[in-house]
Amino acid sequence: MAKKVLVIDDEPEMLNLIRYTLEKAGYEISTCDNGRQAWDLIVKTNPDLLILDVMLPGIDGYSLQIKISQNEATRNIPIIVLTALEPSKTLFQKFAQVRGFMTKPFKTDALVEAVEKAIGRPTGAGAS
Repeated sequence: MAKKVLVIDDEPEMLNLIRYTLEKAGYEISTCDNGRQAWDLIVKTNPDLLILDVMLPGIDGYSLQIKISQNEATRNIPIIVLTALEPSKTLFQKFAQVRGFMTKPFKTDALVEAVEKAIGRPTGAGAS
């Protein structure tokens, strides 16, 4: 079974780029474009990894991160923070589940590398 990644970002082009890149690498991708719907989707899909944008409509990424870290069911989900604001990295460094930071714009191979580092390579056909 493929490893599940939930991408939360409000930019359609960014969602499409990440979806294409990670699906090509063998991951199963779900997307969400706002912070309000993200929580329900996190609980419903139980992803292996979250890629979380900082600036989101509804609930911002930092507030969502706090909620995720305080919930027993979600506190161990690894997260890669995605941001156009380099200084916002310092806000997230205190969370153990944050496994990486990607500053927009980023190279797609760096994204795949960060995901592999956080949750390992996807399981392919015949792998166990």
